Amino acid sequence: MHIDLPEKRYYKIGEVASAFGVNTSHIRFWENEFDILKPKKNKKGNRLFTQEDIKNLKLIYHLVKEKGFTLEGAKNKMKEQPKAVKNNQEIITRLEAIKQELIKIKSQID
Repeated sequence: MHIDLPEKRYYKIGEVASAFGVNTSHIRFWENEFDILKPKKNKKGNRLFTQEDIKNLKLIYHLVKEKGFTLEGAKNKMKEQPKAVKNNQEIITRLEAIKQELIKIKSQID
């Protein structure tokens, strides 16, 4: 899944939810379920997600929504092989970026 977010230091929960195509409550639920999600909170208590949080959300989204893992299954997979899972997600992200670039080039040629 290609997430279209501008390069920023922090993202608000609404921006993140919109990019992933889910509700903000979904993001908050995943935050409670997965220990790797630790967004910063400002004085008002608003969540501010970093690039690392976005990477972790991509990983969770991939396992749960795309691969069909249950939440427990995704947690176990991430605990069993944390480096392998993250490396696979990084490779997928790079390949998706290449795909998007190739689609742009193809549209320019046509």
